[in-house]
Parts: sequence; C-alpha cells; structure tokens
Amino acid sequence: MHKSIWIVLSTIYSFSFSQKIDYKKFTEVLCSSEFHGRGYVNQGDSLAANYIAQTFSQIGILPLANSSEDYFQSFSFPVNTFPRDLSVQLNSKVLTPGIHFLVDPASSSFSGTLNLNSISITDLYNQRDITSNFPKNTALLIRNLGFGGDTIAKVKQYLQKLANQIPIIEIVNTKLTWSVSQVKLNFPYLIIQDSVIGASPEKITINIDAEFKPLHSTRNVIGYIPSARKNAKTLVFSAHYDHLGRMGNDVYFPGGNDNASGSAMLVFLADYFKEHASKYNLVFIAFAGEEVGLLGSEYFVSHPLIKLKDIRFLINLDIMGSGEEGITAVNGTLFEKEFLLLQKINKKQKALPVIKKRGPAANSDHYFFTEAGVPSFFIYTMGPNKNYHDVNDTYENLSFKAFEKIGELLIAFTHKLN
Repeated sequence: MHKSIWIVLSTIYSFSFSQKIDYKKFTEVLCSSEFHGRGYVNQGDSLAANYIAQTFSQIGILPLANSSEDYFQSFSFPVNTFPRDLSVQLNSKVLTPGIHFLVDPASSSFSGTLNLNSISITDLYNQRDITSNFPKNTALLIRNLGFGGDTIAKVKQYLQKLANQIPIIEIVNTKLTWSVSQVKLNFPYLIIQDSVIGASPEKITINIDAEFKPLHSTRNVIGYIPSARKNAKTLVFSAHYDHLGRMGNDVYFPGGNDNASGSAMLVFLADYFKEHASKYNLVFIAFAGEEVGLLGSEYFVSHPLIKLKDIRFLINLDIMGSGEEGITAVNGTLFEKEFLLLQKINKKQKALPVIKKRGPAANSDHYFFTEAGVPSFFIYTMGPNKNYHDVNDTYENLSFKAFEKIGELLIAFTHKLN
C-alpha cells in the first residue's frame, strides 16, 4: 500500500470511534433552564456537577483512586445571590432585566421608590463627601458614557465603594455583561442602558431580593483513565462548568460558550480516550467556582489529589463553541516546544485556519497550575460569536464549527507529546 494512503487511513481510524456521549446534547442540557445557569441559585452548580459525574460514569472513566468522594472534591466560598423576584421601573417604564438593566452582583436588597439625583463624573471625583448633600430616599445617577476600558473600570470601582453609602444607578452605553460577587454592598446598585434612561428621569422603583451566602458548598468533578504503562506521567484536561446562575426568577445566564462548550470538549476527549489507550495517565477535571475567581482550580492546586510534579502538561478548555477563526493558546510564549508541536499537527491535519499564541494571563483555570510550576495551555476559540457573560450566550448561538477538529488536534497532541 502506498505510504500516503496508509497515513490517511491511519488518521481516519485514529479519530473514528463509537461515542457514548452526544456532545451537542450534553451542551444543550447544561444550558437548559433546569440547571439555572449553573450558578448559586436553586443549586444550579450542584445539579451540573451531578450531571457531569453521571456522564463520566456513563463513559466508564474512574474516580481518582485517592478521592474519598467518588468523582467529587468539595470546597466552599461566600457568594451574593438573587434568588427571588426582581423588578425595576423607571418613571412609568417597566425595564426588562438582562436587556435593559443588570443588578450589580454585589448589590444589596431593596424595595421602594427613590428620587434620582444626577451628577457628572467630574463632580463625582471633585467632591470628597458626595453623599452628605443627598437627602434620604435618593439614588445617585451617574452617566458612565464615552470612556475607554480603564476609565470605565475605575469609575465602576469608585461607584462600588459609594454603594456602601448611597443607592447607585449607573448609566452605560456598552454591552451589559454580568459577573459574580463574594461580597455584599450596603445599598442597591443598578446598571441601566442609556437607550432606555431618557433625558431627565426623576424616580426609580426597585424591587431586589439579594441573599448573601457566607458558605456556599460546591464541587470539582474529577475523572481518571490510568495508563497501562508503569510510572507513567499525567496529562490533565480541564474546563470549568460553573456559570453566573440566575438574576431573579425570570433571568438566567445559560453560559453556552462559557463554558458548557468547554465541559463538552472535556467529555468528548474522555469518551475517546476511554477506548484508545494513552501513554499518559489522563485526568479530567471539571472545575467549579471559576466565575467567582478561579476558586475551584485554586483549591485543587492547594489540595491536589495527584502530585503536581507528575503532571507533564495541562490543557484548559474554555469557550469551545466557535472556532471559525481558529484558536488561541495562552502560555504559548512560555511553552514554545509544546506550542510548536500543536502548530505542526494543525498544519498536517489542516484543522484550523490559525493557532495564535499569547503570553501568561490569569484568565482561566490554568493559572494556578502554571504558578505552581505545571506546564499549561489555556485554549479558547475565536469566531463571530461574541456573546459573553450575557443572556445571549445560549446553546442556539453555538456553531460548533471547529469542535471536532479541535478535539482531533488535542487527541493527536496527546499521542505525540513526549
């Protein structure tokens, strides 16, 4: 047989396998309203953890031998949540949560009507004791418009401090993106789109029910495929499964690209390697608490269930649902040898249009491993889907354009990594 034909057939054989798991269906389930945005309301993160553990069991991968909790590693942290009714009315206009406004993730509860007192950013910074001039039942309205990223961030930090003294209404003309807070402010803090605010708003009626949880319990989910080789090194695949959860009864953040898609890649790879042996011990970690500040990966590195020095490489998967424009490898500048191997395989497979490299960044769960001396990549896709930390990051908006090609690239990388 001609050598080139044999190579083609070998490649087809390598990546053809009977999947137990439909990765698209898996992603859709994680994005469903029944999982409540995989956050800290209605046990959304716990439901997701159970589902991932059941999937690991269905695939047939093992819990780590030295784990006393089956697939789970438990830890806890404080978090502010919004589990019940939430509404905002500006003058006579009822605003739509997630579209017209967001509640700052650190906001306190409030129910009632407030007068609005507008102030410019210049006056905001020039007045030392800005709240002393404000009467009771008044909210500070500040238009945070027309500024760059650093200035916007600085204004937000200042407004958060002020929200411990007075209710804050921040007006923005940028995309509404949410997050999670481990603290709770003394007063309500709302972010409202400039397009619905009007020229001279006078009153705002707010109903926010915030619940601060000082000790929310959650779990990393960890599966294991041992190598047949003695004294084998370990390769880790990781992805966070948590997302932002619910903002009141009516709004949840599905987290399709971030990071149901990365969790799906995790089980896609586990499904393959369960049937195709590797020279490495393979560990698959679905991290909790990433959206709160990389808490799950930080906990694992501080309480490792495997020896960190035995990890040959870690590949962290976040935002896997696109890929039309290729992928980026964070830490690509640190680990040149592994990055060049990734590029070489991509060139041979013609999988992706480009693989870009970035320097170190504390932007996902690879970070604490890198800091602890574990060679790591954080890989994410590039493409037209720009939905991030918003209500539009849905399963329906995922293209999965390069999903299987990325999986094949990572499988080949695992086989060829020395």
